[in-house]
Amino acid sequence: MPLNPKIKFAENVLDKSKVEQKTTRLGFGEGLVIAGEEDKNIVALCADLTESTQIHLFKNKFPERFIEIGVAEQNMAAVASGLAASGKIPFIASYGMFSPGRNWEQLRTTVAYNERKVVIGMMHSGISVGPDGGTHQAIEDMAITRVIPKVVVVNPCDYHEAKKATIAAAKHPLPVFLRFHREKTPMVTAAESNFEIGKAEILFTPKEENKIDVAIIACGPLVHNALLAANELENEGMNLYVLNNHTIKPLDEKTIVEVARKAGAVVTVEEHQVLGGMGSAVAEALAQNYPVPMEFIGVRDQFGQSGEPNELLEHYGMGVSHIKEAVKKVIKRKA
Repeated sequence: MPLNPKIKFAENVLDKSKVEQKTTRLGFGEGLVIAGEEDKNIVALCADLTESTQIHLFKNKFPERFIEIGVAEQNMAAVASGLAASGKIPFIASYGMFSPGRNWEQLRTTVAYNERKVVIGMMHSGISVGPDGGTHQAIEDMAITRVIPKVVVVNPCDYHEAKKATIAAAKHPLPVFLRFHREKTPMVTAAESNFEIGKAEILFTPKEENKIDVAIIACGPLVHNALLAANELENEGMNLYVLNNHTIKPLDEKTIVEVARKAGAVVTVEEHQVLGGMGSAVAEALAQNYPVPMEFIGVRDQFGQSGEPNELLEHYGMGVSHIKEAVKKVIKRKA
């Protein structure tokens, strides 16, 4: 089994029926409490969604450092910028469709342009929001945040990584966008595994280093589907990399180019629009450094709809079978 022995994985990571599941938004809430314990300058703001964003954990622990803004995401960004200018480290949280969806200009101009240290928790990202439907499924958020200068964009793969990313964001000098998901998703990493903003991790390594077929580059909870697909393909005789590319900006170009050079073909996997997302960022990097054939797994120029999370992932072509199909397709193009 070619799981990278240098990585600490969750138990039963390749057994979909046994692997433990938790929400990444819970990782955010618990990570924020830890960050708040470490730094008394951390404050939290929310737009009337304290439990949905799990920021209520911070509110309960530090009520004097919590501000309920109400349904006013634009005002929330402006207040956070002012707090940052006063020496505080504000964390703000709402659904991704509202922040950065509704307050993009305030985040761009009031926060990023002024170089204010604010951490933005973007909840309910991806199509797997489920029954809430297309109006609440943020599948454009990475595209509209990664183009803003002087910001960081991170999409953790699981609960543990979400917790670590939240703690790391508190210490990062730039504004940080953290992307979280609503439903419980499989644990990929272990509590003691490493996490560093801007550093991708090779999770799955080829049996034969001199005969590599493809590199799968994934982010968010779909990293787990990428691992399952790679494991099945490995059993069919293929040699693959799987890269957990949790940081969309700044992109780990060194590692991405390295695996692309060795594999000669790349498949990107994300729960986001194919246009402008993580796959686009990878394509931009490879176009400038080492162009290879690519296939992209994600939503293809459509809005979401109501449905069960796994049903929607399959409907929009982000299941294990779709990743396998994309791998086989790109290998033919490589030949």
